[in-house]
Amino acid sequence: MIILKSQREIEVMRQAGAIVAGALKAVERLIAPGIPSRELDRIAKEYIINCDAIPAFKGYEGFPANICVSVNDQVIHGIPGARVLEEGDIAGVDIGVLFGGYYADAANTYPVGKISAKALELIDTAKGAFFEGIRFAGPDYRLSDISHAIQQYTEKRGFSVVKKYVGHGIGMDMHEKPPVPNYGLPGRGLRLQKGMTLAIEPMINEKGDEVKLMDDGWTVLTKDGGLSAHFEHTIAISDDGPIILTLEG
Repeated sequence: MIILKSQREIEVMRQAGAIVAGALKAVERLIAPGIPSRELDRIAKEYIINCDAIPAFKGYEGFPANICVSVNDQVIHGIPGARVLEEGDIAGVDIGVLFGGYYADAANTYPVGKISAKALELIDTAKGAFFEGIRFAGPDYRLSDISHAIQQYTEKRGFSVVKKYVGHGIGMDMHEKPPVPNYGLPGRGLRLQKGMTLAIEPMINEKGDEVKLMDDGWTVLTKDGGLSAHFEHTIAISDDGPIILTLEG
């Protein structure tokens, strides 16, 4: 069942989203060669708790950390730890927050020092694919119009979209219906409605779209060792188009 949100609920999600955005900004300020990923986790946790919110990922289906930090060929769900970021790395940071009974979720991929032109293009493509997708996030469209736009934008730039993992509805649960793929034919699936809240998250690979799971049971890698970039916002569908909820207040 698709759960439509009231204006009041969307405002609470916007508050949760502002905390996510602030936590991402706090992490971004620290990203540099020589910092261990567990320090990013610590700073994000501290920021979220100081905002009277709860890190949503900690303990979610057993996830052991407060945020996800996915480096280079790690696509998503990287577990922060002793790994030290190095010059030329790219680091995908995914943060979720529970506030006032509602969730918000966002991600961005950051350069560590000076990175290659190809890596920078990959990061820019993940972000651009998100914004291309939400051009179709309104009541006049169907869900797969978002998916199709993301795929077309990405593939025209010579990259691939991950198909095994997708975006999702979000609200009082971290993962609600519907799933939101980053690929597919246009004009398919349910019609978008005012009050739908979605976490749209292009996961873009430098090379092929196939992925594999590490032995830790969480970290997803590109199968061919190519780089991967992740970009995500929580949005609400309105009569006037999408409202991005995970922006700083």
